[in-house]
Amino acid sequence: MNWISSVVRPKISSFWTKRDTPKNLWIKCPETGEMVFHRDLEQNGWVVPGSGFHMRMPVVARLESLFDAGAYETLATPQVAQDPLKFRDERRYVDRLKDARAKTGREDAVTLAKGTIETLPVTVAIQDFGFMGGSLGMAAGEAIIAGAETAIATRSPYVLFAASGGARMQEGILSLMQLPRTTAALIALREAGLPYVVVLTNPTTGGVTASYAMLGDIHIAEPGALIGFAGPRVIEQTIREKLPEGFQRSEYLYDHGMVDMVVHRHELRSTLARILRVLMHEAPPRPQAALPAPHAASAEAEKGEETAAAEGEAAPAAS
Repeated sequence: MNWISSVVRPKISSFWTKRDTPKNLWIKCPETGEMVFHRDLEQNGWVVPGSGFHMRMPVVARLESLFDAGAYETLATPQVAQDPLKFRDERRYVDRLKDARAKTGREDAVTLAKGTIETLPVTVAIQDFGFMGGSLGMAAGEAIIAGAETAIATRSPYVLFAASGGARMQEGILSLMQLPRTTAALIALREAGLPYVVVLTNPTTGGVTASYAMLGDIHIAEPGALIGFAGPRVIEQTIREKLPEGFQRSEYLYDHGMVDMVVHRHELRSTLARILRVLMHEAPPRPQAALPAPHAASAEAEKGEETAAAEGEAAPAAS
């Protein structure tokens, strides 16, 4: 082979060959249109640095940022019947479940975990909006109930991160039955004297808002989260009136007494730890005493030696 075939031709071919680049290197802020490099967004806790817009946070990233040293134990969730109604619309329900599981790597919309937040044991449930819109079905309902039972068994507070479009229509009345079932589990948690704290993320709507998302002892909302039963567009079309600015957003609900506080994601962990310690009547962890600096320790030792020597010299004179 000559230099034309071994050098020139490959360079020409590479010039015309289209390079494959990931599609999610840059993420657009829905609020301002700002383009953010995905690594900068991840390092900032999935909060857009410029606008402060809170993007949806992946489940694993949420757990790692919440627990001490990012260490936690994932809990198994009960198995339920798949497609009990043999539902089909444009596609079969079982096919939609397969796609959602392949996309998210999860069995259903709710993930359970336990760990410690500033040394306090906590049971946590997180809804993944990426799994069929975080919709509430039998599997999600069983997971919420299992989380409450785990909290009771371990005598730990229960923290739930809500993100859902509502009940899962493919399961019909079986989905709606999860509203009273989860409510009964939370009543048992309250009777056990254990706190239940809800963190409302964007969006939290439908039957989830009508049940366990609004039954917490404390309700914390992330900034700008959409929270309500029916969506604003549906309400406007029903009442034929323009809704107020910021209607159903976290700040609007806080001003009208529907949530207890709106907390930035960067401050959420410390806020949860403080609230849970108050509700559990736990004292804050004592800060560890700092070791003296090496030069300070040597100075103290020299001072002690000088004092001992002075006392030794003064003793014969006194006698």
